[in-house]
Amino acid sequence: MIGLLLPLSYFKSLNYTRSTAMPDAFLRRCFFHYIKFPTKVEMEQIIAVHHPDVKKELLTHTLEVFFNLRDIQGIKKKPSTSELIDWLKLLVADDVAQDILINKKTDIIPLFGALLKNEQDVSLLEKLAFISRRNR
Repeated sequence: MIGLLLPLSYFKSLNYTRSTAMPDAFLRRCFFHYIKFPTKVEMEQIIAVHHPDVKKELLTHTLEVFFNLRDIQGIKKKPSTSELIDWLKLLVADDVAQDILINKKTDIIPLFGALLKNEQDVSLLEKLAFISRRNR
């Protein structure tokens, strides 16, 4: 069997987001591999690697809030796994209780700046929280 041996430096990794337009000539030379977003169970396993000592209840509530946030229509930049990991680290460091995490009176997610990086997304979340409070 004859094969082509290429030095490892020949292969490049490229993270591509929909917000960046790439030229067609470049895209023709690329190999695309889509990786689906982790499920809640898979996300728990990922979190266990980064935060092995996190309380189960806190993790459950955190994942519920996180996946609900990702489901909001109109969010331009859905929070990713790395933002979840960072957010959980902040919640643990600030010793945020789970009753504050899902506080139905305020409808504001604590430390949400770790999850949302887009000003329009922050504005949308604040508007939704205001509407939710007003409708009670």
